[in-house]
This record gives sequence, C-alpha cells and structure tokens, in this order.
Amino acid sequence: MRCLARSWTNPLLLNAGSGFLGPYANARHASVQQPATERKSDAAVEAESNGYGAKHCMGLVEKYDYENYLSTLLLPRDLRRAAFALRAFNVEVSRSVSGHQIEPQIAKLRLKFWYDSIDKCFEEESQPSYVKDQPVLRELKHTVGGRKLNKVYLRRLVTARERPPNKAFESVRELEEYAEQTFSSLLLLLVEISGVRDLQVDHAASHLGKALGIATLLRAIPHAGRQQAVCVPLEVLVRHGVSQERVIRGRSDDKGVEECIFEVASAANTHLNLARKLHDQVPRPVRKIFLPAVATDGYLERLRRANFQLTHKSCVGRDTLLPARLFWKSLLNRY
Repeated sequence: MRCLARSWTNPLLLNAGSGFLGPYANARHASVQQPATERKSDAAVEAESNGYGAKHCMGLVEKYDYENYLSTLLLPRDLRRAAFALRAFNVEVSRSVSGHQIEPQIAKLRLKFWYDSIDKCFEEESQPSYVKDQPVLRELKHTVGGRKLNKVYLRRLVTARERPPNKAFESVRELEEYAEQTFSSLLLLLVEISGVRDLQVDHAASHLGKALGIATLLRAIPHAGRQQAVCVPLEVLVRHGVSQERVIRGRSDDKGVEECIFEVASAANTHLNLARKLHDQVPRPVRKIFLPAVATDGYLERLRRANFQLTHKSCVGRDTLLPARLFWKSLLNRY
C-alpha cells in the first residue's frame, strides 16, 4: 500500500574617424569641428535608457529567478522584453519581503511603493512621475503602454505578499489560494501579453500557477529562518502529529515529516497534471509561456525519488539538465 501511496496517481495528490584636434586647439575651433551626429537626440537618449532597462530586468531575473530566466529566453522575440519586465517586477516585489531580518514596517512600506507604482505605470506619458528613474518600472510602463494588461493581476502580486512571514497556512486550500494570487496572476499577465483571450487557457494557467507556487514554497523550507512559518498547512501537520520545528530540521528518518511533505507535494502534482490535461486546448504561443512547468515537474520527481526529504542534495541544488529539457520541450511545443 505504501508503494501505491508513493506514486503520483493519488488524486490529492524563473570608431569612425572624426579628425584629431591637437591640444592647442581653442574652444571655438573645437566647437566648429565637432560633428553634429555626436550630439545625442532625445530619442537616442531614451532608446539608450530603454536598452539599459531591458538589460537590468534580464539581470534581475537571471540572478534571483534563474529557472524562469531560462524559460523566458525561449519565448518568441516579440514577447521576451515584456515578459522579462513582468518577471523583474515580480522579483522586486518578492525581494521586498524576503530575508530573515527585514522589519515588518519596512516590508510594508516597500510593498506600498510597488503598489502605488502600478497606478503610475498606467498614467499618461504627460504625467510627471518617478517611473522613468526606476528601470523596472520604466520597462513595466513600456509593457503596459503597448499591451492591454489587467491591473488587478499586478496588484495581486503585491497584496499577496502582505501576508506576514510567520503566519502559517491553515489548510491546503489556503495554500492554493496564495499560490494562485502570486504565481497564477503572473502567468495570466504573461498570457495577456501574447494577446490570447481564452477561458480554458486561464483555467490551465490557474492550475499551473498553483503547482508552481506550492513547489516553490516547498523548495524554500530548507532556507527558512526560525521566525518564518513553513508552507505545510496546519491541518496537515495536525493530521500527522508533526510540528513546524520538525519540518525545518528535516531529519531523513522522520516519517511523519515525510508524510506531510508527500501530501503537500501531491497537491502540487495534481494541479500540474490538470494543467497538462488542457494542453491541446492551449494555443501554441502560450505553451512556451507555460514552460516553467518543466522545472516544477523535475523538482517534484527528484523530491519523490528522495523520499520527500527536502534537504536531499538532489532537491536543493540546480537542475543541470533543465536547460536541455526546456529546449527540447520548446521544440515539441509542450509543457
């Protein structure tokens, strides 16, 4: 019976020459000889600024959300810049509340800044604001200006992070709702920049976001501080008689913790399978947006093979085969 329980069938279960002016040339002579092309126009300055903003967003995602960075590189060229802008915004919002020693009041002020900035990005260009001085917001405004994005999804990325880090999830349903507000909202925004409007696609994005969110929270447990609540819901802990402290310690011989992690990972796997069942109803351009499913599937499989021990070496390091698997899935237009 235990062998059956450990299968994934249980339903509960990111220099042209310009001439040389000698050192004795006077200022008047120099100003006459200077080519007009060296004076940058406002358009050139703005283009250079936008180029920096795009590179800045890519760098942020690469540093703090590497798996999704790889997935985003495989998107069509016309979607890539906007996708990196959205993911960089999500990274900045997440970083506002991450860390073991961030004061709650400081985190709240940071979140308020990003929340208020969303409205700034939707304002007309004529409205003066600080957006142009912040590369991520500048890129987000460029994305908002070129495509119709739902402001509600952007706000959810911020408001969901208002949850205190020491507040435990009461139930699996509450955990799924948090994952949907954060990860599903981002996927829905990425779908919007593709121009696709379809109920089944939104349904798949909702399930996939829940799977990505739950798996990501599980991966964060080995790095959690003592003052942070683990993502294993209280109802699961009570059912198996396990404390949060035991989950954080993660001893390899603790069968109670193993059962808890199995139950939560199974919920993630269920949502992943539901999203994949809708594969044929998802347009080909959107399937590349759903490529993060590949990394989540790989993590859940490694976790299963490690008997749901979160601190196992195969579960805490990078997946060296992920780039190849992502590229192969991209070629097959599958997620």
